Amino acid sequence: MLCYRLQIAEATAQMRVFTDSEIRFLLHPAEVTDAIEAAFTREYSTTAVMPARTLVQVAGRGVLLVMPCYDAAVPGLGAKLLTAFDSAAQRLQATYVLLDPVTGELRALMAANYLTDVRTAATSAVATRHMARRAAKVLGVFGTGRQARSHIEVITTVRRFERVLVCGSSAARSREFATTIASEFGLTVEAADAHSCASHSDVICTCTSSSSPVFQGKRLRPGTHLNLVGAFQPDKREVDSETMRRARVVVETYESALAEAGDLLIPMSEGVIGREHVVADLHEITSGKKTGRTSEDEITVFKNLGCALEDLVTATLAWQKAEQRART
Repeated sequence: MLCYRLQIAEATAQMRVFTDSEIRFLLHPAEVTDAIEAAFTREYSTTAVMPARTLVQVAGRGVLLVMPCYDAAVPGLGAKLLTAFDSAAQRLQATYVLLDPVTGELRALMAANYLTDVRTAATSAVATRHMARRAAKVLGVFGTGRQARSHIEVITTVRRFERVLVCGSSAARSREFATTIASEFGLTVEAADAHSCASHSDVICTCTSSSSPVFQGKRLRPGTHLNLVGAFQPDKREVDSETMRRARVVVETYESALAEAGDLLIPMSEGVIGREHVVADLHEITSGKKTGRTSEDEITVFKNLGCALEDLVTATLAWQKAEQRART
C-alpha cells in the first residue's frame, strides 16, 4: 500500500495543472494560427488518429463532447472534454487531458476554455487568410460571447480592418460589447443590427448559440467571406439556405461536416444544395491542392466545427512553451 501511494505521489508531482489564465499567458494567437495552419497543411491523415467526437446528451441540461486525438507528427496524445449546458454561467466549459505519447502517462490537466476559444478563432483565421479578399476592410461578428471576442482578437492578426461591426442578441448588448472590444484592442468597433452587419461586412464570423439563421443570405454582398462557428449539431444552423446556395463552401474535415453541420445538412435535406457544393476541406486549401477563392466577387464559406487535432496542437504548444520557460 505504501509503495502504491508513493507511485501516485510521484505521478502527481510530474503532472502539471494549468489554469485558463496560465494558458492565455503562454499562447500567442499568431503562434496558434501558424501551428494550426502547419498541422492542416501536412498530410495529417497519414499520421493522426482522430475519431469522430462522441456526443453524450445530458437529459434536460446539455451535452458532453469527448474529443480524442493522437498524432505522431506533433508528437502528441490527448483528449478534450467539453460541456455545453444551457443553464451554466459559462455555457461552454472545457478541460484538456494531455498524455505522454510514448508512455501514456498524464502530462497535464488544462483548463481549456481559452484554449478552445483561441484554437477555434485561429482555425477561422487560417481559412480567412486563404479565402478572404485581401482588400477586405470591414469585419462583422455575430455574437457577444467568448468566441466573438476571440475571433476579433485573432482574425485581426491576418487582415487589417478599418472597422468592426458587432451584432448581439440585443442592441444594448451589442453596444456594451462594442465599447469593451474597442477599449481592449484599440479598434474602431460599432454596434449594428443584423441587416447592416450582413450587408456591410467583407468578412463575417457567426459566433452565436442560435439554432436558426441570424441574417438573410440575400443581404450578403459579392466577395464576402464567412466563418460559421457557433452551430455544431445537425438540426442547428446560423445561416440560411440562401447563404449556402450562393457560396463556395470549404469545411475542416468532410467526415465531421457531413455528419454534424446543420448549416450544410439542412439545405441539403431541402434539396437546395448537394454534396458537390462542398468543394474542399481545409487541408486541400492550405496545401494548395485546391483554391479557396476563384474570383473577387465570389462569396465563400468556411464551416468551422472544431476538431480534436486543433486541440492537440494547441495544448502541445502550451505545454512546450511552459517547459521552455521552466528550463530558463
